[in-house]
Amino acid sequence: MKVDDLRRYAVSRTLFNPTSLKRAIHRLGFVQADPIRAPARAQDLTLRHRVRGYRAGDLERHYPTLGIEEDFFVNYGFVPRQTHALMHPRTPHTAWPKARSKQAEAIRSYVVEHGVVHPRAVDAHFAHGKVKSGFGGSSNATTRLLDDMHYRGLLRVAGRQRGIRLYEAREPSPAPPDSQAAHDALLDVIVAKYAPLPAPSFGQLLSLLGGGAPQWHGARNAALQRAKQRMAHANIEGVDWYWPAGERIPQSKAANPEVDDTVRLLAPFDPLVWDRRRFELFWGWAYRFEAYTPAPKRKLGYYALPLLWREAVIGWGNVEVGADKSGDKRGSKLLKSFGYANGKPTRDAAFRRGLEEELERMRVFLGLSTA
Repeated sequence: MKVDDLRRYAVSRTLFNPTSLKRAIHRLGFVQADPIRAPARAQDLTLRHRVRGYRAGDLERHYPTLGIEEDFFVNYGFVPRQTHALMHPRTPHTAWPKARSKQAEAIRSYVVEHGVVHPRAVDAHFAHGKVKSGFGGSSNATTRLLDDMHYRGLLRVAGRQRGIRLYEAREPSPAPPDSQAAHDALLDVIVAKYAPLPAPSFGQLLSLLGGGAPQWHGARNAALQRAKQRMAHANIEGVDWYWPAGERIPQSKAANPEVDDTVRLLAPFDPLVWDRRRFELFWGWAYRFEAYTPAPKRKLGYYALPLLWREAVIGWGNVEVGADKSGDKRGSKLLKSFGYANGKPTRDAAFRRGLEEELERMRVFLGLSTA
């Protein structure tokens, strides 16, 4: 087996045939979220390749009907309810002081009484003032407390209104009957989403799971060893790799004779490119997410989308929606620029055609006038 085999396997297993929104989320196991829209939120950019007829914002519009929860897993995003239940009840690393506990009790009573609430209404009622944020600015103390109550399982996200989380009360979760089995099941979700995983990335993701299930932090190493024993694995070119037991990796190009000429612009957190360590092992260059990098230091762009063609991420694209003179984006053009790791395949007609088709799909996804 070679790294080339792993790369083909990674591309084919994560870019499965488009299905319904609910089925795609359950198959992925977790969809990472990000609030930046450039040109759309990361969760929408991820789902558009895997859901038939997907349009930007469909996840938010259909959220109440999907049997999913918005919460922290290895990062913040969306998980099926059965996965969500495995992470609760959480035992946060820090206990609340008495004053904060009383505030939380009062807010929860208010939410129980009023049903689904907007943070603005809660803040207007309690007026807890401002607190310093981690970025040196300030934010509503009430909003911060709502977020914390959500993390601790006292509230759930009922939906969103113009991107703002709406909350409702949540009944406390019973402890899983077998905490070890629950922990193992969460690791299985991770491997199923991000496989094949090099060993260091596997360990990194298990550490990140400490955010979603902090109560099992002390059991991390034992859980990792159990997972490694039950997963399929191989040492390839000096790197230990892991993937779900029972999945077979084709070991020759002949096993995949058809060449897929589809060009895809991927989300920065798409499962195919999320692991930057694996990215470099697969494609030989470094992709970086630079939205939070000072502009003068950016090399790829504010929100560079990895550009996949056939089995290779050959470069990146920056795509924006430019409004027309009236400010209306519906009739506007898609502004785009591209960069390539090893030169643009300008002489390949299949690539040029595939790129135009992908840009047309992007216009439809964003609700813009087509070219």
